[in-house]
Amino acid sequence: MIDRRPDPARGVYGISVAAELVGMGIQNLRLYEARGLLEPHRTEGGTRRYSANDLDRLRRIGDLLAAGLNLAGVSMVLELEEENRQLRAGETRR
Repeated sequence: MIDRRPDPARGVYGISVAAELVGMGIQNLRLYEARGLLEPHRTEGGTRRYSANDLDRLRRIGDLLAAGLNLAGVSMVLELEEENRQLRAGETRR
């Protein structure tokens, strides 16, 4: 049986659709990209394309902001979570 689910890393959503799906403003998405909190795929023409993984990350950013963190704090938490994921992945390979 062929798995027909889209690749969660593939950028398919335009910025307005992504903003609507996560309940954020378009300018917020641009700001988060400018601050290095996410990096959506870009088409050859430079159009942003957000993936399902990007949408998950945007929701996480929103949760952290709602918890009272500023963007610098959000960045630190996301970096630590990624390091933790990598460490756990390394443990499972042993």
